[in-house]
Amino acid sequence: MNEHIYWYLARSSGMVAWGLLTLATLWGVFLSTGILRERRRPAWLLSLHRWLGGLSVIFVGIHLAGLMLDSYVEFAWVDLLIPGTSEWRPVAVAFGVVGLYLLIAVEGTSLLMKKLPKPLWKQIHMTSFALFWLVSVHGALAGTDATAGWYRVASEAMIGSVMLVAFYRFLVGHRRVTPRRSVAPASE
Repeated sequence: MNEHIYWYLARSSGMVAWGLLTLATLWGVFLSTGILRERRRPAWLLSLHRWLGGLSVIFVGIHLAGLMLDSYVEFAWVDLLIPGTSEWRPVAVAFGVVGLYLLIAVEGTSLLMKKLPKPLWKQIHMTSFALFWLVSVHGALAGTDATAGWYRVASEAMIGSVMLVAFYRFLVGHRRVTPRRSVAPASE
């Protein structure tokens, strides 16, 4: 087995988690603003958003496990759970730790959505944008691939697309799309 397998696992799972978070953020805006303007939206559209968010959590878990198992940079659990305690790039790791807590808050409250007051759920869910930016900064500062050309192109595409839909989201606001009802002709 390759001695660097856990380092590769940590790096790749972190990038996959970021990509999934990007897609979940984009899809959430598409759903909440009515960009997807079908007359009747099938249930799988919301399920896809939830699935992307859930997969993000799984890949963050794999990312953390890979970091713990790797011997190149030795992380203790405290380094990965308390911002600023890591000796290796403490600011960069702190961005990731705070992002982890926001991810847990967003996903946890999503699971409890029907039991929470809607305004509270919405406020917490809107932190998804902050979560995306924290994770983006974390990847740029902590990621060892951040200077690679392919990483730059991918990150510019992800950041640009989220910036575009975030601007649209805050410009347009939340619009619930309701199916149009056909008006029956008046009887004579």
